Amino acid sequence: MRGDMVIGLVHNRPVDAEDTNHQSSKDVIVQVEAIEKALDTLGQRSVRLPFSRDLGDVLRALETSRVEAVFNLCESVDDNPHLIAHPAAVFELLDIPFTGSSAATLLTTTDKYLVKRLLQADGIITPAFFLYSGQKQFDVSGLRFPLIVKPQFQDASIGIDQESVVVDGARLPDVLEEMYDLYGPLLVEEYIEGREFNISLFGSPEAEVMPVAEIDFTGYPDELFRIVGYRAKWDAGSVEYSCSNRMFPNLSEDLLGQLVPTARRCYALFGLRDYGRVDFRMGPDNAAYVLEINANPCLSPDSGFVAAVGRSGLDYTGMVGRFQDFLSRRYR
Repeated sequence: MRGDMVIGLVHNRPVDAEDTNHQSSKDVIVQVEAIEKALDTLGQRSVRLPFSRDLGDVLRALETSRVEAVFNLCESVDDNPHLIAHPAAVFELLDIPFTGSSAATLLTTTDKYLVKRLLQADGIITPAFFLYSGQKQFDVSGLRFPLIVKPQFQDASIGIDQESVVVDGARLPDVLEEMYDLYGPLLVEEYIEGREFNISLFGSPEAEVMPVAEIDFTGYPDELFRIVGYRAKWDAGSVEYSCSNRMFPNLSEDLLGQLVPTARRCYALFGLRDYGRVDFRMGPDNAAYVLEINANPCLSPDSGFVAAVGRSGLDYTGMVGRFQDFLSRRYR
């Protein structure tokens, strides 16, 4: 890239500290600071640009800063997850190269129900599910308890915790009503008890599969379901946080033969670009169930994606340099 080019570090504005889910929201600034430092080490100029609904202000900031390429770190717009794809759409309209997936991919993968339907249509194994949209009558006769209830559109495990797992039909209506009032439409799926794996993919146009990570639930109290909910991700004082550690085990060829091709297939199916993560659970039937497709995984230095890249032998600055290369090719 030209030495005088400026890369915009475009990010959502974190919510106030007293707001719900502020821990996950403020993490975007940790990402901005880390990438800014790495770009500076690489001799690349950058500028921070928050993205909000005030599009006129955003456009003026892009023009004033002479931004010609963007590191897209937007995880929402004004804390609205429905708008996650809008910043990318703006960059596409302005023909500004940016990191990460297209607006269409971000829009699709944010919708957990749509993701499940597309996985199902392509023959990829995923837990059985249904969509709850506030209806009074619903049929769960085809699903096996326990069930786990997730907001259809949230990210970063928002709305997912021990209370989201329902073991019998008697409690389900109350859980659905309470969570629907908080988050709107809900994905309800079978809870899969088993090992959990995260597969990070990195590259453009072809993605390289990073070393496979597993969540180590050793030490979880017997009364808790082994899930990576909001507390496990963001509440450092919780037992879930301390007992859900990341490790990189040596996996058998048979297990890798299930996980890796499926992760590649998901990356292609959803049109992911530059990077992404596919989360799996191994069921009691020894099948690899796809739980989630993450088109914009966190890039904080302590995140799972960065850990997997580091395990491959690339440090943080080297990783940011790879993203810089992606932008360079798009700019040319």
